[in-house]
Amino acid sequence: FFVHTPTHRGAAPDGSVAFEIDASLAFGTGQHATTSGCLEALDELEQSGRQFANIADIGTGTGLLAFAALALWPEARCIATDVDSVAIEVARDNAAINRVPLGHGAGELLLAVADGMDSALVAARAPFDLIIANILAGPLIELAPGFAAAIAPRGTIILAGLLDTQADAVIAAYEKLGLSLAHRGTGEWPVLILAAPDPPAQAGRA
Repeated sequence: FFVHTPTHRGAAPDGSVAFEIDASLAFGTGQHATTSGCLEALDELEQSGRQFANIADIGTGTGLLAFAALALWPEARCIATDVDSVAIEVARDNAAINRVPLGHGAGELLLAVADGMDSALVAARAPFDLIIANILAGPLIELAPGFAAAIAPRGTIILAGLLDTQADAVIAAYEKLGLSLAHRGTGEWPVLILAAPDPPAQAGRA
């Protein structure tokens, strides 16, 4: 991915996916280590052959991570939410700039104002096979039960916005709910990748 401001339009390296995200009132311009780390995590999942059809970006900010997910999995349905209505308007503007189609169908992005998982639109879309949340450690821990309930069997959760010193507490909150740590990430702002368990085995017929 190549994330740039309007002044660097046309400077994307060959073979990259470019997104124009100007500095604004919403978080997620690609400059912070948490955002760039999430982009790398998404890219690595796609490179490893993972496929996702139903994606949620919780706390979307500028919308960048949702845009990236749809670029990698163009047939997926994706919902992006934020508690801040200004952020959703910023994401809507950025979607138009980057030609990301909005809507309810495959390959389209649905934007909604929501506090975490407390949304009828989010509930109607669940279960998700990929949940992305780049927010803060405290909210990530608070959202653990909601994420665990909304993730599909064998689904993936990407968590960011936490410091390395906060990672153990965040991991523990999710492992307690049956998820397992697939990748801890590195550096001061690690990106955690968690895996949902397999579906329960069905009992055989008598």
